[in-house]
Amino acid sequence: MDKTVKKRLGTGLYISGILLLTASLIFFLIQYSRAAVFSLGILGSLAAIAGLWLNHSYHTKQHTFHGITYVLLTLGMLIMLFPFYWMISSSFKTAAEMSIFPPSWTPRNWLNFENFRLVFKTAPFERYFINSVVVTFSSVVTTATTTILAAFAFSRLKFPGREIIFSFLLSMMMVPFEMLIITNYQTIIKVGLNDTRFALIIPFTSSIFYMYILRNILSTIPDGLYWSARVDGCTNWRYLWKIMVPIAKPSLVTIILLNGLASWNSFMWPLLVIKSDAQRTLPFGLYTFTTEVGANNELLLAASTIVVLPMVILFLFSRKQIVNGVARGGIKG
Repeated sequence: MDKTVKKRLGTGLYISGILLLTASLIFFLIQYSRAAVFSLGILGSLAAIAGLWLNHSYHTKQHTFHGITYVLLTLGMLIMLFPFYWMISSSFKTAAEMSIFPPSWTPRNWLNFENFRLVFKTAPFERYFINSVVVTFSSVVTTATTTILAAFAFSRLKFPGREIIFSFLLSMMMVPFEMLIITNYQTIIKVGLNDTRFALIIPFTSSIFYMYILRNILSTIPDGLYWSARVDGCTNWRYLWKIMVPIAKPSLVTIILLNGLASWNSFMWPLLVIKSDAQRTLPFGLYTFTTEVGANNELLLAASTIVVLPMVILFLFSRKQIVNGVARGGIKG
């Protein structure tokens, strides 16, 4: 067979195979006949393999590799996004829709907010939301302040034992938080802060991990800039807030966002130190809500949406800052 004809035939079979595989995937998603899905998948695979065998040029192999990569990435994305879609869509369903088998992919009415009304009527989620906002904001502000000061001290100031103290702090990162719970709980009880918002804020006013990230960023700033500022009469305090903090803004944004996510989703610690309903945060409130509504899954998913959606939206708008900040913090230039 002529090489040109063979190449064209291979290209045609390859494209036909890809189209058949795409049709098979579409039929699978719309829950079409399983026999049709299986048949199209087999035919598409055979056609694509035959096309590659007839036309195994570099460009064809490269396009195939890229196509497989995109397909795998798309499948991974769908697997990760599906739980969130199911939670949000099910929060708009009625009890009758939740009991249908096989389950429906979408609610009949996307404007059905009855589940959310019942959630706020059954439990004081507005109070839980306010508590979570207050605790998260306080924790973020205090942690950011202590992180900036500690990172500046370990990156710029010269004092005896600096590297030893820094190494000791890094070694403390190996100790899991669960090992410190008993000690922290006893301290909170002794100072009389049990069942208060302060008990949720004070243990999280600093972070060695965030300090390590910011310290690496500040260490990349040339010493000449510091001494030039000092010669011009700039104090350490002014140099920190006027020069170093603006330069390290991307990493600071990352620290604030990561700390906010961790504080918002905290569950184990509030479960130990909070007893009254008025001081509960959203994750703890959701846990107690599960015992009140029983098997009403539509209400549970509506409450879960209330808890998760704010942080999901925050992450979607700030994912680039988080990735860039962590990447820059892990590289010392």
